[in-house]
Amino acid sequence: MKAAVPVPAKRTADFAVSDAGIALIKHYEGLELRAYPDPGNPATGEPWTIGYGHTAGVRRGDVCTAEQAEAWLRQDIKYATACIERRVEVPLTQGQYDALASFVYNVGQTQFGNSTLLRLLNAGNTVGAAAQFDRWNRGATGVLPGLVKRRAAERVMFEGGKGLAP
Repeated sequence: MKAAVPVPAKRTADFAVSDAGIALIKHYEGLELRAYPDPGNPATGEPWTIGYGHTAGVRRGDVCTAEQAEAWLRQDIKYATACIERRVEVPLTQGQYDALASFVYNVGQTQFGNSTLLRLLNAGNTVGAAAQFDRWNRGATGVLPGLVKRRAAERVMFEGGKGLAP
């Protein structure tokens, strides 16, 4: 087996989410062409979601095409990456960038900005930051199996693996 070649870390502005990062987001968000209530918040169902986890302006009864879902995904990824570029102060590898893009896409900019994961990462503690992914596995009703799997995949990608195995 050939040893993995280390990928040099770069500034966040030098990146775009890779095909592997987009595949990770698509896999865990899933494609829904009809709006559905947030499964992590069964009391209110808010926010309503459509496409690949798109929530902006979505209401009960909304529908979309696969093409619209793809366009929303690309736009929403831009918001996630802009957040990473504003808040991450250390160089990243492509896998770290992709994992963070998936994480921010799912938990949101405010939660990421206030997270211990970000604080540890910016302090240069990538091992500690990687361990923080596992803590973000809860919804309003407790631990959600889908989030456990997603965070494990993001952590694998952050640590240099492919990210979809768990």
